[in-house]
Amino acid sequence: MQEYLQATDFIESEHPSVLAFVEQHVKGDDESSKVLSLYYAVRDEIFYDPFTADLQREGFKASHLLDVKRGWCVPKAILLAACCRAIGVQARLGFADVSNHLSTEKMRQAMETDVFYWHGYTSIYLQGKWVKATPAFNIELCTKFGLKPLEFNGVDDSLYHEFDQAGNKHMEYLNERGEYADLPYDQLIADFQKYYPKMSALYGLSFDEEVDLEVR
Repeated sequence: MQEYLQATDFIESEHPSVLAFVEQHVKGDDESSKVLSLYYAVRDEIFYDPFTADLQREGFKASHLLDVKRGWCVPKAILLAACCRAIGVQARLGFADVSNHLSTEKMRQAMETDVFYWHGYTSIYLQGKWVKATPAFNIELCTKFGLKPLEFNGVDDSLYHEFDQAGNKHMEYLNERGEYADLPYDQLIADFQKYYPKMSALYGLSFDEEVDLEVR
């Protein structure tokens, strides 16, 4: 399973920025503790912002995400995979199609659907098994939307809650797309062009302002 430890063009586990991020945030003496500390660092230090979705190859790289400090689920999953590989822990990228009720008016207009194709998470090999970790939504965003921040204990899969804290439907997994040693970039982009032809209208807008309008 050496492929799950190697650096790639996207999962830049040997990039100086990634190594510096790991050194700054990794804590603990055992493998699980180190991974958990990196999970929470990626979740909360990098703000979730789908309006920064740069679909060029550069926009998916772990080092790019560390430069801009804002990103969506796929680059955040890539960064966590890079951090894990940097400390010698096997990690791969997982994808699924989900219906996601955390959205804004402009997102709904541009997407014309509540289905998020190629939702990304990180699959990590810990204590003899693969576990799923989803570092997408930072704690501040969860608070605004009334969601319990997604925890990860290194033993159980960490996927989205089906309901928010008020009991409203939040997310449903519709289709598993599998797990990969690297980003299947061409396939992802082809589907985004097919399903989201208007998504480019969101790029550069203020997601924070949209969120405030949505929850006020």
